[in-house]
Amino acid sequence: MNNRATHIYLEMTPNPNTMKFVANYLLVPQGASFSFTDPEQTGASPVAKLIYEEYAWVQEVFFSSNYITLTKTPETDWNEVQMEARNFIAQTLTKGIECVVEGAEPIQEEPSRPLSEEEEHTVAKIKGILDEYIRPAVEQDGGAISFHSFDAGVVKVLLQGSCSGCPSSTVTLKAGIEALLKRAMPEVEAVEAIDV
Repeated sequence: MNNRATHIYLEMTPNPNTMKFVANYLLVPQGASFSFTDPEQTGASPVAKLIYEEYAWVQEVFFSSNYITLTKTPETDWNEVQMEARNFIAQTLTKGIECVVEGAEPIQEEPSRPLSEEEEHTVAKIKGILDEYIRPAVEQDGGAISFHSFDAGVVKVLLQGSCSGCPSSTVTLKAGIEALLKRAMPEVEAVEAIDV
């Protein structure tokens, strides 16, 4: 990757411990997201590795489309670290350092048990609603949502980025996602988030 002029602007998210660092170009393939919650497991992400080396207060580095979200320790004050982190990210990206290496596996849904034809149709419809109506709103807040499974009327989803550990994610899950899916699909009885 060649050097590229990088501009980063900041966006607050509903999660007070997570901030969104938005770049002026795509950082990872559209629709893909990558999460690094352990500095020891950043082999697929040179940028995440550098961020963890630079800042002890970082608990998660999350990449999706044109943004990076950083999750901080609760005792860290964004006002004290956000501009330095923004400048560090901009300089790192300008140098052409990759967010994720080619061939890195994005977050994917878990393989589920074999489904009947009717269940496959239901799952396809759930995924369509998540992709069209829910994913854009979640990404706007610096997070990601992935379908995990559907069984006995219960849809399980994986929430990541700013959604992971967010105080308002339960309200979003029940009042937003669950309500929308129940209205659109009578076979959906509940929506639950799973831990990674």
